[in-house]
Amino acid sequence: MHSPGIYFCSDPEMGAAQQEQMRLLHELNATMPGDPRRSELLHEFFAEFGEGAYVELPVHANWGCSTHWGAHSYANFNLTLVDDGEIFIGDHTMIGPNVTLVTTGHPVRPDLRERIAQFSEPIHIGRNVWIGANVTVLPGVTIGDNSVIGACSLVTRDVPADSVAFGSPCRVVREINDHDREYYWRDRRIPDGI
Repeated sequence: MHSPGIYFCSDPEMGAAQQEQMRLLHELNATMPGDPRRSELLHEFFAEFGEGAYVELPVHANWGCSTHWGAHSYANFNLTLVDDGEIFIGDHTMIGPNVTLVTTGHPVRPDLRERIAQFSEPIHIGRNVWIGANVTVLPGVTIGDNSVIGACSLVTRDVPADSVAFGSPCRVVREINDHDREYYWRDRRIPDGI
């Protein structure tokens, strides 16, 4: 809902708009599996919800209407979106359980925090990215296409395309390589014909 830069979140119009989004989120999270209303609410709640996209519930979000889902993207349980700024999730991206995407922070300067100052910087997650369980992505981060972010990582800086990265703070460990074409995990070989 906000462009980059410092702003103060005391605008009454903003509060009313967010209240409506929270109503939609509550309704979405209360839907039963198989309820056709769930799909309608996902499209209504989020800025974009691409064809074949799927989000396991519950999901938590400041707004929802600032998050853009690509086609066939997926998020597991307990996704948290601090989406005061925009979040872009690419096609075929998979997000593990308990992931937090945070576009918003507060200035270090104490007097600005007392006045409820904050800033928002967009998050861009590329196509066919896999984000492992319990990852946190901070404001302004871009994760390139095809990259893998290991579980429990704290992503504070951009990750280039075709990379494997993990840690706290998250660091690129290697590029995706020929070993990955032959093995799906550690020394477990991909069966022939797949």
